[in-house]
Amino acid sequence: MSESQQLLHEHPASDTDSEPDSSPPRPPSNLSPSPASSRPSSTSPAPPNGAPKRVSSFAQPRPDGTPRTPNRVRFQEDPVRPRMNGDAHGAEWIELEGDDYLDANGYGDARGEEGRERVQRLPLLTGIEAPTVTLAVEEFDPADHLESARPRSGMLSGFMNMANSIIGAGIIGQPYAFRNAGLVTGTVLLIGLTITVDWTIRLIVINSKLSGANSFQATVEHCFGKSGLIAISLAQWLFAFGGMVAFCVIIGDTIPRVLDALFPKLADMSFLWLLTNRRAIIILLVLGISYPLSLYRDIAKLAKASGLALISMSIIIVTVVTQGFRVPASSRGQLRGSILIHSGIFEAIGVISFAFVCHHNSLLIYGSLRKPTIDRFSRVTHYSTSISLVACLVMALSGYLTFGDKTVGNVLNNFPKDNILVNIARLCFGLNMLTTLPLEAFVCREVMNNYWFPEEPYHPNRHLLFTTSLVFSAMSLSLLTCDLGIVFELFGATSACALAYILPPLCYIKLAKRSWRTYVAAAVVAFGCAVMTISVVKTMAKFGNGGGSAQGQCA
Repeated sequence: MSESQQLLHEHPASDTDSEPDSSPPRPPSNLSPSPASSRPSSTSPAPPNGAPKRVSSFAQPRPDGTPRTPNRVRFQEDPVRPRMNGDAHGAEWIELEGDDYLDANGYGDARGEEGRERVQRLPLLTGIEAPTVTLAVEEFDPADHLESARPRSGMLSGFMNMANSIIGAGIIGQPYAFRNAGLVTGTVLLIGLTITVDWTIRLIVINSKLSGANSFQATVEHCFGKSGLIAISLAQWLFAFGGMVAFCVIIGDTIPRVLDALFPKLADMSFLWLLTNRRAIIILLVLGISYPLSLYRDIAKLAKASGLALISMSIIIVTVVTQGFRVPASSRGQLRGSILIHSGIFEAIGVISFAFVCHHNSLLIYGSLRKPTIDRFSRVTHYSTSISLVACLVMALSGYLTFGDKTVGNVLNNFPKDNILVNIARLCFGLNMLTTLPLEAFVCREVMNNYWFPEEPYHPNRHLLFTTSLVFSAMSLSLLTCDLGIVFELFGATSACALAYILPPLCYIKLAKRSWRTYVAAAVVAFGCAVMTISVVKTMAKFGNGGGSAQGQCA
């Protein structure tokens, strides 16, 4: 229970404005001094001539039956009322002691002998921020009173944020997913997994309402305790770290090719030849640009990167669609044998899942809506996943129908080096990865801090150690492999499956009553576990045997 709720629970009627009880109060049987009074008690002589003994006004019943309320708060100021602090300008509030409510004659009337109304003009509770509450009435807008309740986005902005979260680096691997699964099977998988992801994204908000938690991590921890916190932290960390590795691989795949095409003689120059070397360009750009940006504490400083990401994705889709017709016949592959179904179905599921996972952002997008309701969030989710499905389907069909069985994990590597539009797309995509990598580093660092140091304040040495270890380890892994497809398969089969197909349905089964929806959730959990197990085994076997889709691409 929060501090404000505890105060309300302990003092339910301390500041109520309700009408007093009309029944007159019974006079107390024992006239003893008030324990709350700070005035020292004194003895007075007996009244002469048998006069009635004077008692405190607290013990006297009111003539009209209205109880005496000395601590009542008055919010409306009478313009003709003299100031309680001697008409001193600049001091608007004054606090009166409890005994100051007695008039000069010692009686408890609220007005003194000169007709001046004595009131308490200091609020009872100050400096307390009310929690964010969604109200059903339209007349009251919390945004007018609370900074934290101000609306940040409408339906259109929420749609753009979620679509941008889905259409990320994973879209470039969709043609490779079709190569693994086959043309027809890949199309069916893409549509079916989009519907499943749409449901599990909305399921996270439902689970949050059922559990009373305000984050994906808190929901899983509420359902499964410490083991659930470990599972969700590991899944989110692996997904973000896999994104860092994939971004480093993309930087090495794109930037050197663009520089080599723009400056053909650059490879023969002393020292400058490093700019055309894949490993050298990864080290130089990641350490020179991405690493300093990753040291920021405030992620808002990198907010403008989302605009560049959306432009880059649009350029890449247009490039693959339009430039596929100009590819020479020697670069085209065969479609025979993989039109209906192919053997790499489970690897394809991992690649598709890596592209569509945005579950760690779902509650943030839900909370950013002007009127956060499940129906409005459902419409945002439907629109976002539908647009992402169309974009991924166009990308996958265009790339796979052009290159067939020669399709690699990064479809831009299938195009010739001298294509100007393709080089522009490579340059935009590579630069976008340089600014997006710090965002993933921020997620990894936050997960590590929240798990190991949840209650400790910011420490610069720990911040530097975590950031350095994350960037250098992701960069080192990207130097060992140039197969972007294996990266998508491995991290998509582990973290993406856990975030999309396992944890949200498990929490729903734990929180909801038994119905047909819980049985559907159980089926999705079984599907996610099977995909994770089979995909990890097959991907690790492929990686151990030196196979992959990018053989010869690292030279």
